[in-house]
Amino acid sequence: MSFEENYLRDEFAPIAAELWSHNAAWWQEGFTEGADPEYVEQILPIIANWTGASQRVLEVGTGEGQILRSLSKLFERKLLVGIDPTPEQLVLAKERGGEIEYIRSDAASIPLADAHFDTVIACLVFEHIMDLSKALEEVARLLETGGQFIFLLNHPLFQTPDSGWVDDTTFGEQYWRIGKYLQVSQNVEEVEKDVFIPFVHRPLSHYINAAISSSLSLAQMLEPAPPQGFIDLAPEYYEARFVPRLLALRFIKS
Repeated sequence: MSFEENYLRDEFAPIAAELWSHNAAWWQEGFTEGADPEYVEQILPIIANWTGASQRVLEVGTGEGQILRSLSKLFERKLLVGIDPTPEQLVLAKERGGEIEYIRSDAASIPLADAHFDTVIACLVFEHIMDLSKALEEVARLLETGGQFIFLLNHPLFQTPDSGWVDDTTFGEQYWRIGKYLQVSQNVEEVEKDVFIPFVHRPLSHYINAAISSSLSLAQMLEPAPPQGFIDLAPEYYEARFVPRLLALRFIKS
């Protein structure tokens, strides 16, 4: 683990855990059960397409379980397991049902057997995880040889802290400003009024190289445009609709 990652883990992890617990209801109300068009129109279809008829699926950072529930409706599967460190998420996940096993665990130490899954999924999770290397080592440990890791992130380049759309009326220019992309950083963002969420920013190369070091080889990459449903709810993004918000990666365990 790098010095930067070690610092982030030791100093930031307790704050992050408290914030996720405090804001669990915000996530549940705003991003699940069809409430969020990016999930409905983009994230869930990408994951469903890549997962296919996989039989033993683990989701890291499952939240209240909407991804696993959606997968359970597409194919009959032998095993669906979701882990999450936030109790408030797991309580609702179990209430919402499905033939899914839920375990309270963080991503760096998952209490499951080696080579137990053919697919591991992590969606919008690793930008909140302190110990990147250990979490990816756990993903690789839990995957059988030839198994796949489906990995979705807020796009590390375009969602860098202090990035955003600039409408410069003085010079008549419009562009997407990029923040300090190469600088590893942790921050707490006010994503809505009085809702504070912890983020860890890393360059894309950190994710790719850590995955390679864990015997995960990149097989496919998507940078989709924001879906129409998102643009309809956030028309200020219309001019920036050719800038991807999401990065989807698929790795194979060697």
